Amino acid sequence: MRFENQLKTFLRILEEYEQNVPLSKFLPVFFRANKQMGSTDRRNASGLLYNYFRLGKASSSLPVQDRLFLALFLCNNAVNPFLEYFKPELSSRITHSLDEKILFLQEGDYGFSLKDVFPFHEHLSAGIEKDAFLRSFFIQPDLFIRLHRGKEQLVKSTLQDEGISFKEQGGAALRLPNGTKLTQLFSDPESVFEVQDLSSQQAGNYFKPAKWDYWWDACAASGGKSLLLFDKEPTVKLLVSDVRESILANLDERFRNAGLLKYQKKVLDLTQDPQPVLHDFEFDGIILDAPCSGSGTWGRSPEMISQFREGRIEAFQNLQRSIITNVIKYLKPRKPFIYITCSAFREENEENVDFIISEFGLKLEAQEVLKGYQYKADTMFVARLVKG
Repeated sequence: MRFENQLKTFLRILEEYEQNVPLSKFLPVFFRANKQMGSTDRRNASGLLYNYFRLGKASSSLPVQDRLFLALFLCNNAVNPFLEYFKPELSSRITHSLDEKILFLQEGDYGFSLKDVFPFHEHLSAGIEKDAFLRSFFIQPDLFIRLHRGKEQLVKSTLQDEGISFKEQGGAALRLPNGTKLTQLFSDPESVFEVQDLSSQQAGNYFKPAKWDYWWDACAASGGKSLLLFDKEPTVKLLVSDVRESILANLDERFRNAGLLKYQKKVLDLTQDPQPVLHDFEFDGIILDAPCSGSGTWGRSPEMISQFREGRIEAFQNLQRSIITNVIKYLKPRKPFIYITCSAFREENEENVDFIISEFGLKLEAQEVLKGYQYKADTMFVARLVKG
């Protein structure tokens, strides 16, 4: 009865789920409205939901519960009592490699095809290994942090003392199991590290700021890229902007915790010409972490695979080009423009770099798809272009 009830709860939640709301926001609201669910019930339900959505649009002709069983089979490599109860023929192969499981499903009567997991694969950026990218959706991404200067040994020693495994990923990056409760280990965690995905940290290698440069983080959000810039060159002067005033308030707190106290801040809608606010501003560098589909991060929010519509790729490209047009004119000659997305789609990545080159005459120094799927991290795109 326990597993039958878990399945009923899963089906109920899925039926009530509002498809335009991130699962991470919907589930806490649902659980608050259903206080009879204990912590174990909530954890089991969340696990089933996230695993289910990792199947993307594969085997879409099967009933919902059968698709859930396939997802559990692909996403787990240890004995799963829930799956063993309902599908012992799948459970008996649970320890097989992911490639073996995929082959088993494709050869069996499951209507499964790997390419259906992510039906937008024809839009992937050049250099992304399609099958490896698609397989990554069945693997839970890890948690990454960036250590503040001088705090490296403190963080590592604390983790070692608590028996928490971690792996150094180069530079100041540490990789930890997803779900590690870091806030319970450090009284003031924001003063010793930043939670920041590995690919996001690697994008900072393209900044290369000089002393006393004046940089603009045009779509700053909560300020992760600005903090990375500040870490690389503490003398940099900084303007941060975003269209959302509330998120800039979060940025203020994050900056204070990191010791970044002097900067300018403006609320700007960059789909409109910012000239009435910026006037004759000029910058030694501009970071545009552009609003995008977020397709490179859907390993963390797999429900987006089912919610996304192909036509939105062009809409995001148009949005990005309007912002590019409105910010790039504030770049000084011979200075860098850093274009970043957390998208895996070429329309948002290489095609926009081509647009920048053809429309504004910037010279491409380097561009890269940061293949986070190889490291249980997000996949991102970064390009460094210089104004002539």
